[in-house]
Amino acid sequence: MPSYQAPIRDTQFIINNVLDIERFSKLPGFENASPEMIDAILVEAGKFIENVLFPLNQVGDQEGCVRHEDGSVTTPTGFKEAYKQFCEAGWSTLSAPEEFGGQAMPHIVSMAVEEYMSSGNMAFAMYPGLTHGAISAILAKGSDEQKAKFVPKMVSGEWTGTMNLTEPHCGTDLGLIRTKAVPHDDGSYAITGTKIFISSGEHDMSENIIHLVLAKTPDAPDSVKGISLFIVPKFIVNEDGSPGDKNAVSCGSIEHKMGIHGNSTCVMNYDGATGYLVGEENKGLAAMFIMMNVARLGVGQQGLGVAEVAYQNAVHYANDRRQGRALTGPQDPEEKADTLFVHPDVRRMLLDAKAFTEGMRALCLWGALQADLIHKAETEEERQTSDDLLSLLTPVIKGYGTDKGYEVATNAQQVYGGHGYIAEWGMEQYVRDARISMIYEGTNGIQAMDLVGRKLAQNGGRAVQVLFALIAKEVAEAKNDDKLKDFAEALEKANAELQKATMWFMQNAMANPNNAGAGAHHYMHIMGIVALGLMWLRMASAASKALTVGEDNAAFYEAKLVTARYYSERFFPDAGSLRRKIEGGSEAMMALPPEMFGVA
Repeated sequence: MPSYQAPIRDTQFIINNVLDIERFSKLPGFENASPEMIDAILVEAGKFIENVLFPLNQVGDQEGCVRHEDGSVTTPTGFKEAYKQFCEAGWSTLSAPEEFGGQAMPHIVSMAVEEYMSSGNMAFAMYPGLTHGAISAILAKGSDEQKAKFVPKMVSGEWTGTMNLTEPHCGTDLGLIRTKAVPHDDGSYAITGTKIFISSGEHDMSENIIHLVLAKTPDAPDSVKGISLFIVPKFIVNEDGSPGDKNAVSCGSIEHKMGIHGNSTCVMNYDGATGYLVGEENKGLAAMFIMMNVARLGVGQQGLGVAEVAYQNAVHYANDRRQGRALTGPQDPEEKADTLFVHPDVRRMLLDAKAFTEGMRALCLWGALQADLIHKAETEEERQTSDDLLSLLTPVIKGYGTDKGYEVATNAQQVYGGHGYIAEWGMEQYVRDARISMIYEGTNGIQAMDLVGRKLAQNGGRAVQVLFALIAKEVAEAKNDDKLKDFAEALEKANAELQKATMWFMQNAMANPNNAGAGAHHYMHIMGIVALGLMWLRMASAASKALTVGEDNAAFYEAKLVTARYYSERFFPDAGSLRRKIEGGSEAMMALPPEMFGVA
């Protein structure tokens, strides 16, 4: 049976030592986020997830969700009761605005809790996670009446939310959607169509489900410029705010999936359901992308969350399992075999995981901090910088974070050998669950193209130049510290590879866009390596300072410095090889006609 312990100490280190959250204490929403308050939240969240959500993880995987003849769905044993406890404890309200019943804590706090939830029970975490995204879209584009009617109960968790984009014939190409929205005289719309892959689409955990649905009005352009966004509640909301008549929306079936069985991924049928326009007509895609960007950060954090729990269990197994002898001679002569930890290849997989998870945790928390500073930083320049950096790195957090998260999960399974393939050990579930994070909320290929095709050129390349300048500044400072100099120089070289790759795209992608498409995946990974490298530079600096002043738990900080050195030796070199792949261009990749892909 697998186990899980929330990595509270590491989160505290990043929030307090690396990001120094106290320096923002005068900003709105940060005044109550003292280190003591954050510590208390992390500890209580850890207890709740370890004791309530984690024990249901395998239950959810084994039982799945059940659709009944009337279209209703029952979640796995214990999920409904756990969700009730989740709401009663106020976990759904952490970062929501106070005016709608939230605690208005910084997003960095809720991001930390969401990581623990993804580790403890990813399928369960998706129910409130999607609700937070729906809340963001309504707050950004909804009317005051819509905010007052729907948001408070979504914040409290009494109602949950979804996003409905995909249809049987279209996924990424949303211009092809066929769902129709016909206006009624009272200002509402009749929504008709079918949506697929709708996470949390129907379930028994909340008293109402607020669907956000993309559809086209009768005279709309037949392209992405004709998409509108609608609120379509499962139950029509009465004047007093209570759920009323059942709306004409139903779950046609539950998708049979590779993983995340505890989440009800539904085919949703809209048969003239009553919907309410959110924002302007034909401007729905922009509104939905507010929700999508929130979701993409959350999915990147899912890659981290599953990697973390898989890594923890692989470490436990490597400590307990005895197989063979160390290459340098027996380490435990009194035993018949040494533990797996004596084998360099096992250590390779575990250190790859440690270097990724700790670096990715820092990047996710730093990203959440930027989301706060976009609205709350003191100056317009600071707000713009945070916006530029988060916009640039969102596809990297999602794409690189989930590619590597899945890799960590499969390597953790590999540590177990044959036992990793057996369900009772839990590792094969983590591999299956981690796989979806590379696909939904925009496949990782789409993330890479978003990065290269849109984000690099946006505002004349301002965002990537901000990143380059930030890294150059911190590298220059670190080179003056003998303990950090080698790492800083390695980061500088990796950043130079990223700059060369960027310049190559500028010179070669305009004339042949396929060059951008052929190299986008590799470019996203170089930027991921460099972004995590920046986080590791900051963590190494903070660990070095803690050791200098003699803080307790010296072993924790010493491990940070060793892991930073491992990252430098094992991750940074990949930047050069990836850059050379990019410079290979697209000629050979695009040369074969489709019929030549067949078997001769």
